[in-house]
Amino acid sequence: MKKKLALLLFTLFVSYANAQTVDPLLAKDVEAQNIWVDSILKNMTIDEKIGQLFMVQAYSNLDKKHEDFIIEMIEKYHVGSLIFMQGTPEKQAALNNKYQEAAKVPLLIGFDGEWGLNMRLDNTYKFPWNMTLGAIRNDSLIQEFGAQVGKHCKRLGIHVNFAPVVDVNVNPANPIIGNRSFGESKENVTEKAIAFTKGMQSYGVMANAKHFPGHGDTASDSHHTLPVLNFDKARLDSIELYPYRKIFDAGVASVMTAHLNIPSLEPNTSLPTSLSNNVVTKLLQQEMGFNGLIITDGLNMKGATNYATSAEIDLAAIQAGNDLLLIPQNVPASIALFKKALELNTLTEERIDFSVRKILKAKYWAGLNNYKPIEQEHIHEDLNAVEDELLHRELIKNAITIVKNEKGNIPVTNLENRKIAYVKLGDAENDAFVNMLKNYTKVDVISDLNLANLSKKLKPYNLVIVGFHKSNDHPWKSYKFTNKELVWLQEIARQKEIILNVFTSPYSLLQLKSFTNIKGIVVSYQNSKLSQELSAQLLFGAFDAKGKLPVSIGENFKVNHGLITNKLSRFEYTIPEEAGLSSKKLALIDQFADTILKEKMAPGFQVFVARKGKVVLQKSYGYHTYEKTFQVKNSDLYDLASLTKILASLPLIMKAEEEQKIPLTASLRDILPSFANSNKETVTVKEILSHYGRLKAWIPFYIDTQDSVTGKNLPTFYSNKKTNKFQIKVAEKLFITKSYKDSIYKYIKIADQREREGYKYSDLGYYLFKEALEVKYEKPLDKLVDETFYQSLGADRTTYLPLKKFTRNDIVPTEIDDYYRNQLLQGYVHDMGAAMLGGVAGHAGLFANANDVGKIMQMYLQKGFYGGKRYLKPETINKFNTRYYADKKVRRGLGFDKPQLNPDVKATCGCVSDTSFGHSGFTGTYTWADPESEIVYVFLSNRVFPHMDNRGLIKSNMRTKIQKAIQDAIINE
Repeated sequence: MKKKLALLLFTLFVSYANAQTVDPLLAKDVEAQNIWVDSILKNMTIDEKIGQLFMVQAYSNLDKKHEDFIIEMIEKYHVGSLIFMQGTPEKQAALNNKYQEAAKVPLLIGFDGEWGLNMRLDNTYKFPWNMTLGAIRNDSLIQEFGAQVGKHCKRLGIHVNFAPVVDVNVNPANPIIGNRSFGESKENVTEKAIAFTKGMQSYGVMANAKHFPGHGDTASDSHHTLPVLNFDKARLDSIELYPYRKIFDAGVASVMTAHLNIPSLEPNTSLPTSLSNNVVTKLLQQEMGFNGLIITDGLNMKGATNYATSAEIDLAAIQAGNDLLLIPQNVPASIALFKKALELNTLTEERIDFSVRKILKAKYWAGLNNYKPIEQEHIHEDLNAVEDELLHRELIKNAITIVKNEKGNIPVTNLENRKIAYVKLGDAENDAFVNMLKNYTKVDVISDLNLANLSKKLKPYNLVIVGFHKSNDHPWKSYKFTNKELVWLQEIARQKEIILNVFTSPYSLLQLKSFTNIKGIVVSYQNSKLSQELSAQLLFGAFDAKGKLPVSIGENFKVNHGLITNKLSRFEYTIPEEAGLSSKKLALIDQFADTILKEKMAPGFQVFVARKGKVVLQKSYGYHTYEKTFQVKNSDLYDLASLTKILASLPLIMKAEEEQKIPLTASLRDILPSFANSNKETVTVKEILSHYGRLKAWIPFYIDTQDSVTGKNLPTFYSNKKTNKFQIKVAEKLFITKSYKDSIYKYIKIADQREREGYKYSDLGYYLFKEALEVKYEKPLDKLVDETFYQSLGADRTTYLPLKKFTRNDIVPTEIDDYYRNQLLQGYVHDMGAAMLGGVAGHAGLFANANDVGKIMQMYLQKGFYGGKRYLKPETINKFNTRYYADKKVRRGLGFDKPQLNPDVKATCGCVSDTSFGHSGFTGTYTWADPESEIVYVFLSNRVFPHMDNRGLIKSNMRTKIQKAIQDAIINE
């Protein structure tokens, strides 16, 4: 009787004490909640009440025997809660519905999803773990993360998610918490945990603060043994318990009690804290006033099972003050023992009612008073939505931390002066990082099994990016350097300027004895594909660095340290929705691609789309040729044909106009005195650029070098070997006499002018611009544009004469020429006139991939600025992107093509703004930029393969149809 009275008094005391604090289990409609709880509780048998205290583990990847076991637990033993473990979301949903249907009282469904459902379920979204999130300064993002996890849980019928971990990880050697913690700062851990809790509970999913009273300073794993914390109460109050007091005030709905040995709290050193009345009742409920649901950590863990039999452990847990027993090992035995305890008065029905009432309140709070089965359609889509990746990207971007930047190499600038190598350390995948680095500039992957050989290979480089890649499978994977890697890292750093990028726990840096020679350090926290890609983008200034260290690296770098950098207005690479475009609508491009390939409009092509400085589509289709030997890659180079005009000649002309070396008002005789007294002497630069200079469209120079009957190239002009006379290489084993260059300019000079004024597209002016630029700057056109623009832009795959820099297989063939060069043209310019000038001309000759074309167009779109460098003045861009002869029905700006004035002409899709600009090319190329929509579009193909009379791409208007699909994909903002 005394024991019964004592338990009753305890219950009343706890209720009284907690009445002074927040009750997180109260629903908005408290009166209705109480009625529902009372109506169920008063009709329960003692067996049904006891059953409510158990949360049994259920799997969705096991056989029918397991399913039958769970049904038995529910129907025979009245188990009131399940925790779902490994499996798939689809199967879990089906089983959830099945098990709920079998239950008399709706089941409370638990889940262990610290970084989302992927912690247990296949084919679900994997968010970063807490150590990564601890590096984020903006806690509203953590709340968004909590909300998204809550949304996923709600979709799958989960009512309590065992997160967040609120352990303050002050012990770097902690074997079980580590990456699962928000870090070592109690304030940061608390703020993050509260933000996560608010987000998740906003979706009606209970958060669970774990592992009470604090697992952050343990040196052993409670899954395998009983960890010991030899700290006094004052220390525990100041660190371990700090987050709990705050999160209780914030309304966290539940707490998980840990299996720990803390002598200052529980003098019985063999008794885990989870089974201690001193901890669970006196500390947690009475002293700290927690009134929410108290759930044990898994009772299958060695930290608990080593204490007694499973039934005895379950009883002790309830007697200690827990409400819900997580993963009990023998429910029938436990029920029997509970009944025996009731008979012996060591357990009272009032004590059971106290916890059952809380469990029922929790069920009502979670909406189980109005239970509905899970909708089983579209589960995969709902749990792997675009918004998940958008949030994931934002979390990673805000987490990546610059720890050291002594030389100011982050972000990387002055690409024209950089020769960059990448060296891999670690044993995990690194492709995503390397591939993204290469989007920005030339980065060579250097490796060797021997350190001396590696050092020799690195000699030509002035910046080495060292990536340390460790497994991203789960947060317990090893993050440590090998001794060999530590030696190699220090030796490379001694010889070269390096940036060390750590794709694992920041604790890995604790192994480094010296940071003196390592001038740049970035912590990316995880080796996920997104972390690798975004970290590479940060290195090149695509976005600001904002992260801070969630833990200290010895005395070298203290917690909360993190350097801030500013973005350089270089491309960011992301998904369409981040740039306000619809992925679903952009998928129409794939349909157009299928048509292009099926109808043989081109054997292959590249499509590039960027908006607001964000690349959202960079995709290659088809093959180099119809033989289908080489698939088109994003890195492959295409002959750009007339895109050369706006990507090579025009930026130089803009620069020359700014410097007044080639003013727009200048006449041909001004910029090329040899044209004085010709019929073109008064034609102005502005008129030529506007295609309003009465010049002929083109002159087929090569025909005059061929036999008029046979069409064969005359030996007077050509040789199959390079000699003093035949120095200009036209194509493979085809050299033209060096004097013929003068003949080309002579032919242009004496060519008749068109009689009528008006618009006529012409290449001829760009032959002359090449000559003028080379005279003014005393440098060949190809070197001039490369040094002035391409090198610093990071356009390392944009070049004239590509065979000097790239292998043949890096270059997509254009045509099987059977009329002049009589060979497959691969790496040699298709345009005949440009070929006769040796492959470098103002109107043609440039090769590039779509990504590089996009960079140049983005520089234009950003008013002459890109990568932290001002190339052209905004007023220059505006000046050249203006129609000066619109009243004469000339749609062109200066150099740039612009939208059609005549609706019958299909220069664009007809859906872009009047401020937009671009150009098309004969080989099947097209690029366009629109300042209003902020879209850059690039289409590169070899539609002239196998022969240039293949006009399917042109007749079908496929390039502009794709342009319209891009425009239509804009999400209303």
